[in-house]
Order: sequence, then structure tokens, then C-alpha cells
Amino acid sequence: MSLVRITPDLYPVDIALAYATAENVTGRPIYAAAPCYLHKDAAAALARACALAAPHGLRFRLFDAFRPPEAQWVLWNHAPNSDFVADPRKGSPHSRGVAIDLTLIDAEGRALDMGTPFDDFTERSHHARTDISLDAQRNRLLLLGLMSAAGWDFYSKEWWHYQLFNPRSYPLISDSALPDRMMLPG
Repeated sequence: MSLVRITPDLYPVDIALAYATAENVTGRPIYAAAPCYLHKDAAAALARACALAAPHGLRFRLFDAFRPPEAQWVLWNHAPNSDFVADPRKGSPHSRGVAIDLTLIDAEGRALDMGTPFDDFTERSHHARTDISLDAQRNRLLLLGLMSAAGWDFYSKEWWHYQLFNPRSYPLISDSALPDRMMLPG
């Protein structure tokens, strides 16, 4: 399988998968288990980003990484807004293991101010907003710079979402293909 497991002992990250808890846009857990996976190419890009962030005393908190197509349907059925949720009929970069949702945290584990929370489905979540604090603007630009320098592409409408270039060149991967399934039964 082309997915690798992302763990804090292998990557200097904080894993807080939002869809494994009720603290997400649906208000309920989507994942039964919370293993964090990325395609091996995306995992290599994450390692590069971590190395770039470390000299600044920063790490990443991961909100989501690989997302099975089954989870993409749950999100789409809850919020069928293609500005913020990829249409599962087309396939999400997350469902290919080549997208990641994340923020920056400091040495004490505090998230840097990004102007909106993760999965804030409003225009204030778009990159280059000037109606958020200067600190939040700088933090978004820092995140963008680190991720871009590490080989990630960004999505203009979500400050937290990064993906590899040409994501559709990677196949969709079902929950049933995982060694540790993520989805709730039924």
C-alpha cells in the first residue's frame, strides 16, 4: 500500500484528527479510529516541512490527512458546498492520501492565531484576507511559506489545506484497503 502511518515518534507533529471527535463541522465523530496516514510522497513533503519549521521553534498540528472516500461522503452530505468540501464523485485529494489539514503550534503546543478556526466555512478562511489581525495574516503567510517551500500546493479558500501538486494522478483509496480501518461501522 502506498500510504504510510504518521505518528509523533516518526514525525515531530501533534496529531489531533478532528473527524475522530465530535469537534468538527458535523458535530459527531466520523472516524471510529484515528490512525493518521499519508501517501509516501506526501509523508516525505511533511518531513521537509517539519524540518523547515523546527528552527523557528514551531511544529505542526494535524487536523486531517488521508480521509477515506466514505468519510468524504459524510462531510459532503452534511455540507455540500464545493468551496469547502470536495465533491466525493470527483474524489478529494484527502481520499488519495496527498492532502493535509494543519496549523502551526509553538514549543508549548499552543496554536498560532490564524484568524479563524479549522473548518470555518466562511470567506474569512480564504488566504490573503486582510480583515483578520496582522498577527493572523503573518501566521498564515508563515504557514504558506513553510508548506510551499516543502513542496506543497495550497487551496485558496482554506488556510489550513495543503496538497501535493497534481493530486488526481494518485488513486483513490477506500477505507477497506487500510490495515487499520478508520470508519464507523454502518
